[in-house]
Amino acid sequence: MTQLMGRPLLEVSGELGGRPVLADLLAGVRTALVGLAVVGVPVLGLWVATPYADSDAAGATRLAGALWLLGHGAPVLRGAADAPLTVTPLLLGALAVLRLYRAGAGVAARRGLRSRWGGPLALWAGYCAVAVAVALHCAGAGLFHSRVLPDLLVVGLLAALATAAGVRSVGASVIDAEPLFDRLPPGWRPTGGTSVVGRAAGAAAAGLVAAGGVLVAVAAVLDAVVGGGRGTALLGGGPAALVGLLLVTVALLPNAVLWGAAYALGPGFEVGAGSLVSPGGTRLGPVPDFPLFALLPQEGPGGWRLAALLLPLLAGLVPAVLLGRAAAGRRGAAGGAEPWPPAATATAALAAALLVGAGAAVLGWLSGGAVAAERMARLGPVPWWTGLAAAGWLALVAVPGALLVRYRVLGPGAAGDPVEDPSEAAGPAGAPAAGQGAYARLAIRAHRSALRLRAGAYVLVLRLSGRRPAD
Repeated sequence: MTQLMGRPLLEVSGELGGRPVLADLLAGVRTALVGLAVVGVPVLGLWVATPYADSDAAGATRLAGALWLLGHGAPVLRGAADAPLTVTPLLLGALAVLRLYRAGAGVAARRGLRSRWGGPLALWAGYCAVAVAVALHCAGAGLFHSRVLPDLLVVGLLAALATAAGVRSVGASVIDAEPLFDRLPPGWRPTGGTSVVGRAAGAAAAGLVAAGGVLVAVAAVLDAVVGGGRGTALLGGGPAALVGLLLVTVALLPNAVLWGAAYALGPGFEVGAGSLVSPGGTRLGPVPDFPLFALLPQEGPGGWRLAALLLPLLAGLVPAVLLGRAAAGRRGAAGGAEPWPPAATATAALAAALLVGAGAAVLGWLSGGAVAAERMARLGPVPWWTGLAAAGWLALVAVPGALLVRYRVLGPGAAGDPVEDPSEAAGPAGAPAAGQGAYARLAIRAHRSALRLRAGAYVLVLRLSGRRPAD
């Protein structure tokens, strides 16, 4: 009896260990409602706390629904003039993608031997059913209102991609994907390098995001210390306004970090048509009063801000080490593999650079958008310039860095081979033995030069002290 009461009725196993389609459909509805509650609860709380709210509860729920759609990347309209608003709060978008991913993986894992896509399709349909209700509810008059058809298309596409990724993650261990480099000539083919390239690209992307976060933190500190706290001065409109601005700032903080990464890469970003914020200089016009916009640098040449260009160089060091060690045959559990040729090493580094460049272009496009018509219709990084800069910086560091690490790891003693003493390995009079590589001969010559320098210094000390050195 206890087991029956503790088990939801919709979880009763169906044919061949699966679940009823209705359970998967309700799982999609639940996933959407939880995400809607994350947005709706703060909005309704602020509406209740505002003493002079000029809208009813329906207006507050329409605002919450419009913000939920906007978090999926769906365009909404603002005000009576129907000004476009397309800047996606990436924090809300990341939460939606994460919940859909986990729900898709959970449904696929519980389907058993039944149809693999039956459960995910029901999950997607349940999520989209909530999106239809929200879009229709937000189509009326209000501060923000939806565009029903475009919004539903965007939400449906995002839900499909995130759910499919979650389903694929369940069977990823048994799916044999064709290696990425199989069609390349043997000399240019990094054997088993697909996973290494993916890890290197992930490390580079994490480094660029960290660089953007560092720049945002530095800008906040400079604004508080030098700029007179322009950002904090905007947070004085009462408790409800203060909480609302802080919540919106937190939701847009990932966008600001990506804008900082674009700044570090060099192309920078726009805050309105005709403006540019980059290490080479800043050209601004009128900007909205918002705490994150208060962190923008002052207009004028870059000057010391050019030091931000060093951050992408640092972000490329870890990928260079990963690729170099893999090229030398050291790949963790697959250690002892055949080393890659130098051309294959360069190919893997260029592939990682292109992967990072594509990701930077997509994230730059997602982080920008419009907050109004005309001048404020262009905000954020230019995607193509950002992607090209990311790929170029990583290629500049990762290609020579990976080749250098490979060269050092494959040197004497680095690959685990026994190393003889340089003096014993040398031929007559300390000459390099025949058959030794260029690196070994260079090391022996450097050792001999150091011994001669040490002997010369010893002789000089003896002569200055008045003693005659022995032959």
